[in-house]
Amino acid sequence: MTEQGKSFRRGPRRASTEEEVVEAALGLLDEGGVSAASIRGIAARIGVAPNAVYTYFPDKAAVIKAIVEHLLGQVDHAVFADPDVPWRRRIELLALELRESLTAHPGAVGLMIGGPMDGPRALALNERLMEVLSGAGFSPTDAAQASYLLIVYVFGSIALDVAELGDVRRAPPEAERIAARYAGFSSIPAETYPLSAAAAHVMARYVSTDQYLWGLRRVLDGLGHSPTRAVASAMPAPVG
Repeated sequence: MTEQGKSFRRGPRRASTEEEVVEAALGLLDEGGVSAASIRGIAARIGVAPNAVYTYFPDKAAVIKAIVEHLLGQVDHAVFADPDVPWRRRIELLALELRESLTAHPGAVGLMIGGPMDGPRALALNERLMEVLSGAGFSPTDAAQASYLLIVYVFGSIALDVAELGDVRRAPPEAERIAARYAGFSSIPAETYPLSAAAAHVMARYVSTDQYLWGLRRVLDGLGHSPTRAVASAMPAPVG
C-alpha cells in the first residue's frame, strides 16, 4: 500500500461521533484559529487517539467541509418559507441570520470562502434562494446568477468584517468597533486624503449592520430592475 493510501486509512471506531469531532474542531477554531484545529488537537479535545478521528473523516479538509455544513445547518429556512413576505425582505432576513451566525465564529469564516460550498446544506441553501428569486419573477438563468451574486456579497462582506479582527476570537460589540475605527480614521491627514478624512465617520461604520444592509439593498435594487425579471413578471400565468 502506498504512503498516501496509509494516510487515508480509517482508524478503529470509537465512542465519539462525527458531531463531537465537528464541535471540537469549531471550538478550537474559536479559540486559536485554523492552525489550532489540527487532527491531533481535535483528538485531544475529545479524548481519543488521532486515528479515531479518521474513523469519521479521512483528513482535515473533510473536517473543514463538515464545519461549513454545520454552520450552514444553523440557518433557519423558515425565513424563506412564507410567500406572504416580500422576496426582498426574505433575502434580507437570510443575510442577517448568516451574518449573526458566522460572526459568532470568526475563525471559521475564512473556511466558508476557502473552498467550494457543495455539501448538501450548502446546496439546499442555494436551492431555496433560487426558489425565492424564481418566485419573484426571475428567469432560471437570472435566478442562478443572482443567487451567486448574493452569496458573493454576503460571504465577502462577512469575511472582510471579521478579517479586521485579526487574532480576536470574539467580535466586540458593534458600537465599540465603530468607536475604535473612528478614533483611527480621525487622524487621517486631510491635506493628503481630503475625501477620506471628511468621510471618517462613514468609514468607521463599514463594519456596522447598517452598512451591510445598505450594500445588500443596493444589490437587490439592481436585481429588482433586471430586464429579464421584468419580462417574466409581465407574462401571464400558465393555464391548467
